[in-house]
Amino acid sequence: MKILECVPNFSEGRNRDIVEDIISALTEVPGIRLLDHSMDPDHHRSVVTFVGFPEEVVAGALAACNRAAELIDMRKHEGGVHPRIGAVDVVPFIPLADAEMSEAVGAAHRFGAMFGVRNRIPVYFYGASALSPDRRELPDIRRGGYESLEERLKDPKWRPDAGPALFNAQSGATAVGARIPLVAFNVVLNCSDLKRAEDVARSIRQSSGGLRHVKAIGVHLKSRGLVQVSMNLTDYRETSMRRVFDEIQARAGLLGIEILESELIGLIPQAALDGRSPEYFKLKDFSDRRILENCL
Repeated sequence: MKILECVPNFSEGRNRDIVEDIISALTEVPGIRLLDHSMDPDHHRSVVTFVGFPEEVVAGALAACNRAAELIDMRKHEGGVHPRIGAVDVVPFIPLADAEMSEAVGAAHRFGAMFGVRNRIPVYFYGASALSPDRRELPDIRRGGYESLEERLKDPKWRPDAGPALFNAQSGATAVGARIPLVAFNVVLNCSDLKRAEDVARSIRQSSGGLRHVKAIGVHLKSRGLVQVSMNLTDYRETSMRRVFDEIQARAGLLGIEILESELIGLIPQAALDGRSPEYFKLKDFSDRRILENCL
């Protein structure tokens, strides 16, 4: 059975009515199964996870993302700590079960073309769906954020892969990709010093010479008066949650800081836990429903 997972990220984490409207548009599509959704006011971001057959997933992504493009205004988006380039910031397609990566790539390309044209939003393809090597990595596409997008679009090098090469002030741009399942993993430190979280993030992320397949930033959680190391583990098979957690614990310990708790955004494959219990990672709000295989 060929199943695709889709995990769109929206630049809205504070207005529950908007997020529920987006989810409602998604769940009205026949064949879509909603697995998870979350809102984060500090990141000012929502993440939705759903699965279905390939064409159903493309239809569901269009329904949800079209609604988000109508409701979210990037001109009013401020105070979030997460990098973003648009209202519909990133839309990855992930092959599951018997689906091949080529089918996720096809879904990404079909979705991106239709979404960009309908909403007049520039679309960039990343990951396995990238059309050029310099767009394969998501951080390269998001560098400079929404605020730099108008100027970047004047550069022929940054002509979008789909949609118009015009700045859409309300919606910004969207990155659409195909990839394997990743682990969105955040670790909260028991301190309020952002520089310490940034130092820990710098020490573990691949781009700074740290662990392979780890993207990490330090962020301030204003609502809690704490700091967090926010991460994407893009290949948990090579760099596991356990290795990352142990490294953060060691690095934080050298700074005299303890890990308060950690959290997952969305679902993870069972193997990502690397045989450890949720308690090992100090995971909050964890249940068996956070394991991807248990939901399929």
